[in-house]
Amino acid sequence: MAGLLPRLPRRLLTTVEVYGVRHHGPGSARAVRRALARLDPEVVLIEGPPEAEQIVELAADPEMVPPVAILAYTPGDDREAAFWPFAEFSPEWQAIRHALGAGVPVRFCDLPAAHLLVPASGDGPDDPAEEEIRLDPLGWLAEAAGYDDAERWWDDVVEHRDDGPSPFPAIGEAMAELREQLPKAPRREEQREAHMRRTLRRTLGEGYERVAVVCGAWHVPALVEKVPESQDDRTLRGLPTAKVAVTWVPWTHGRLATRSGYGAGVGSPGWYHHLFTAPDRPLERWLTAAARVLREEDLHVSSAHVIEAVRLAEALAALRGRPLAGLDEVTEATRAVLCEGADLPVELIGRRMVVAERLGAVPERTPMVPLQRDLLAEQRRLRLKPSALAKEQDLDLRKPTDLERSRLLHRLRLLDVDWGEPKDAGRSKGTFRETWTLMWRPELDVELIEASAWGTTVHRAATARAEAIAAEATALSELTSVAERCLLADLADALPRVVRSLADRAAVDTDVVHLMSALPALVRALRYGDVRGTATGPLQAVVDGLVVRICVGLPPAVSGLDDDAARELLEHVDAVHDALALLAHDDHLTRWRRTLAGIVDRTDLHGLLEGRLTRLLLDAGLLPDVPDRMARAVSVGAAPGRAAAWVEGFLSGGGLILVHDEELLRLVDGWIAGLPGDSFTDVLPLLRRTFGGYAAAQRRAIGERVRHLGTDTAPGAAHRAAHGAAHGAAHGDEVDEGRAAPAVAAALRILGWEAGA
Repeated sequence: MAGLLPRLPRRLLTTVEVYGVRHHGPGSARAVRRALARLDPEVVLIEGPPEAEQIVELAADPEMVPPVAILAYTPGDDREAAFWPFAEFSPEWQAIRHALGAGVPVRFCDLPAAHLLVPASGDGPDDPAEEEIRLDPLGWLAEAAGYDDAERWWDDVVEHRDDGPSPFPAIGEAMAELREQLPKAPRREEQREAHMRRTLRRTLGEGYERVAVVCGAWHVPALVEKVPESQDDRTLRGLPTAKVAVTWVPWTHGRLATRSGYGAGVGSPGWYHHLFTAPDRPLERWLTAAARVLREEDLHVSSAHVIEAVRLAEALAALRGRPLAGLDEVTEATRAVLCEGADLPVELIGRRMVVAERLGAVPERTPMVPLQRDLLAEQRRLRLKPSALAKEQDLDLRKPTDLERSRLLHRLRLLDVDWGEPKDAGRSKGTFRETWTLMWRPELDVELIEASAWGTTVHRAATARAEAIAAEATALSELTSVAERCLLADLADALPRVVRSLADRAAVDTDVVHLMSALPALVRALRYGDVRGTATGPLQAVVDGLVVRICVGLPPAVSGLDDDAARELLEHVDAVHDALALLAHDDHLTRWRRTLAGIVDRTDLHGLLEGRLTRLLLDAGLLPDVPDRMARAVSVGAAPGRAAAWVEGFLSGGGLILVHDEELLRLVDGWIAGLPGDSFTDVLPLLRRTFGGYAAAQRRAIGERVRHLGTDTAPGAAHRAAHGAAHGAAHGDEVDEGRAAPAVAAALRILGWEAGA
């Protein structure tokens, strides 16, 4: 579309072509490429931030692989950022590559990022109907054309066109008609379009005769409109400005998809990439690739399947009056022929091909902050290649390379750059192995830029960040978490300061709950330090002091607790008990168990705590009279609620004890059977919570033991087993000796007996 603005240079042959495009559409990209080849412009203007002109020449570098994005950010403390993404099939990207290849200037004509990164006031129309049209103009045009899907309309009109006249004049006229229904434009949109016109005027004033402008289709009418220069100057006068920096960053197809929330996103970037890169027989090539994906999953798909799928897709397109089979027709043919009606294989193809997640790449000479360059060097040294797809990485910490990979990932997490997410949050007792899920997101580049305020390398930045967190921490648990993370990340310079802050804080904290919540993380840190070869002497001294103070402070803390407080304290008791077992320090374990033994007989102890402490001491072999204690706890004179709490606390460590200790099982069974109806209703939620936490196999085993309780009249495992067999036979549960023979033979071999002995 050609248009002349006011005050053009006095040249008779001046030509301005404005190409209104869909920002990420292969049809638009092909049309722009043909139009530029025909016009042979002297300069190309593209919708984008003018600050990017200083780095646009990098787009011609062979190492620049789309999808990529221009990133503009404010390097101050309150950071803002904005992206302008490009795919291989983006019309703007093809315009940039054409201009650089032809050796003509590329200029970006949108409002500068210095203004865009400052929030605008009064942005947006008041009328919801106007806002809906402005947000989705294609939807309104599609509806006018009789389509219920804007994507489908755009595909038929533009994306599936590979020849014929230029679509740009018709697109401009359609947008002009649509914009006439919206007399009021948002303030920010007015400013953007005013700056586009200003840039075009300046370009023409410099003497260029053939100018190409590539912008979103919505802006075409505004660019060819005769607007006085003074009016645009008033619109742009006094705009607030921020200091910005720009660079290129890798982007992903997933971030180009509509589902990511990207306003100019497309529903199927993988399909569009295919349409652009395979214009010759795209249908056949797509279905052949789909068959390859299914074969990789061991699904039988033949060449005949592909041929029939192509025919079906073409037939569906013809029936629906479409110029070319679109993604809907291809998907239906894939489901019916290649997948034989199954939905799961279709979903697999959707993930692998329709979105076709991929991560772009930028050249090494791209402007980066030092922290980005350091991470890039570490990724290469440790052979950790970023990927847009989530991948699991198993690390064996006994191997030097894997240990360094773990340290790098933990350091990045300290900087809030979550490239890797550890499974079980690093709390597994198997300390020699770690499993991470790695996935690179474009936003991580922004987070790296923000984190560069802490240092120029990942190690230095993580050290400074850990020290800052420790200095600002107000809770003991925060400090213990930082200490643990320092050991995981091998931050030897930060650890002494963190430990000093931790020791100072622990010395003045008199709340035993705070001390108990801090201990498990420190114990894990000690274990990780042993595995990773990190010095943990100062940390051991803090742990020693905490254990003593916990053992002294716990007895006064258990008095007069209500149900909620008792349950909270029980969680801390379990955590400390597990931590000390993991630490395996004999003196600490002895002191802890002695403390529990001194508490368990107190009359003011909550039933939940008494039951749990009884179980802990039983498991340690320090409490031989447990059946008598349970008998008293569930006796007729005990309140049903307290008895239920005692049973819940006792059984919270696992239900296998009821399978192996018949006396305890009889006590629990007898107590439940003797409860009055109203009391049973009251304690049922507690019992359900207790037994519901067991594995299905444990619940089944307990049920079987309870079912046979009435027949077990004599002691001894053999006698009880015989009684159980006789009881089963009497009720028709006969044993199939033929089916049981292999299991019997295996058991005899395990015991070292011959099969006929």
